[in-house]
Amino acid sequence: MSRAETAETAGTAGAVLGESRPNPLWTLGLLRNELTTTLRRWRTLALLAVLAGVPVLIGVAVKIETSDGSSMGGGGPEGGGPAFIAQITNNGLFLVFTALAATLPFFLPMAVGVIAGDAVAGEANAGTLRYLLVAPAGRTRLLLTKYATTLAFCVLATLVVAVSALITGAVLFPLGDVVTISGTRITFAEGLWRALLIALTVAASLIGIAALGLFVSTLTSSGIAAMATTVGLLITVQILDQIPQLDALQPYFFSHHWLSFADLMRDPVYWDDLLKNLELQALYAAVFGSAAWARFTAKDISA
Repeated sequence: MSRAETAETAGTAGAVLGESRPNPLWTLGLLRNELTTTLRRWRTLALLAVLAGVPVLIGVAVKIETSDGSSMGGGGPEGGGPAFIAQITNNGLFLVFTALAATLPFFLPMAVGVIAGDAVAGEANAGTLRYLLVAPAGRTRLLLTKYATTLAFCVLATLVVAVSALITGAVLFPLGDVVTISGTRITFAEGLWRALLIALTVAASLIGIAALGLFVSTLTSSGIAAMATTVGLLITVQILDQIPQLDALQPYFFSHHWLSFADLMRDPVYWDDLLKNLELQALYAAVFGSAAWARFTAKDISA
């Protein structure tokens, strides 16, 4: 957000309200302005372009390999998300599940970490944070707006992957009834509905890393440092989640149940791991959201 934008926002709010307490319309205006500013950045557009390109690369690779007469591996259906790749040639809808499984461990959370890490630290580094605080929103409302913007990006980024995968799958492969992991057959319409539920579940799985990134963003005035730290923590947690000696701690890592979205493709749906994932994300959001609020409200904004 530029100084001109922040100054204009603050001046408009003050002129309209004539008081220090903002109304809901002003808050919606601030959120709209944050969303617009975030989505206009070249960095954000580049991240979305990369995410959209992943399903295309997977689809083309599968198409080339099957055209050469090779068989697609991937293991049995109990293997979870990555096993969906074996079904892509039979039904392009499976490219949606495969692309989400491929991007969730790193690409999607990395993109969210970049946006969340830059939320506060980027403003401080650009010198616009104090201009934002001139507006009658208060630090709490500003922080909530930043987090809401990050969550909106979580949904947008996930839908970009899903829509790109659906279009690519429809172009390169046939579409039709879907065979679930349990071996039952459902209609294409129901499969499409489950694909939407899976996309929303994947977006919800990013709530924890978004809160963690926002907390890191309040600890520094360098946007690059905040983004690098958030991505570094993501990589570290992913590595620790693969070490057998840490199996007692792994259920508490925010990434541990990410691939549980595959259970939405069972018939009936297995809810245990899905609910554990959502509960864990809510816990991380509460803990690191509170930590971000405590840090931000006590932070000295001098530049």
